[in-house]
Amino acid sequence: MIIGVLALQGAVAEHIRSIELAGGQGVAIKRAEQLAEIDGLIIPGGESTTIGKLMRKYDFIRAIQSFAQAGKPVFGTCAGLIVLADKLEGAEEPHLRLMDMTVARNAFGRQRESFETDLDVRGIDTPLRAVFIRAPLIKEVGADVEVLSSYQGEIVTARQGNLLASSYHPELTDDYRLHSYFIDMARQAAGDKRG
Repeated sequence: MIIGVLALQGAVAEHIRSIELAGGQGVAIKRAEQLAEIDGLIIPGGESTTIGKLMRKYDFIRAIQSFAQAGKPVFGTCAGLIVLADKLEGAEEPHLRLMDMTVARNAFGRQRESFETDLDVRGIDTPLRAVFIRAPLIKEVGADVEVLSSYQGEIVTARQGNLLASSYHPELTDDYRLHSYFIDMARQAAGDKRG
């Protein structure tokens, strides 16, 4: 499986490393045309407003919407989760409007409120190490969204069909099981297409 990492901002090299540890092939995506060559796309962390501006500048908005609507999986981590959301609390306009959820930015506070914890994630057999940095929170989800994990009663991992979102940075640990989970989603989507 070839998994692209949107290379506009964020921990692109770390995601590619995790993809490769999980048995996939990681590729940095810098142009919208490259989406045709991949089986799944990760939108990494960074600053969601900046990522949104760059996605508009380089014609990624419609291209990623089409990619997801074609059934290919998209995984947003931290700011990537914000970019996927249909609704955002506060002044920022939603970007991709793909996932039926309302998201609060910087819900855990600023940089100094960053922390690590072990999370139980549905579909992963033992707790996953999660790194939260200025993390957003999923405040509400639609009926089609499956909550995969919560932290202190707040939703931090969710899935809606071919869309996956995490409030934290799975690429900043040596635990690549969430990347494996996403590669399995891509494998399943590719199989469904060929099927």
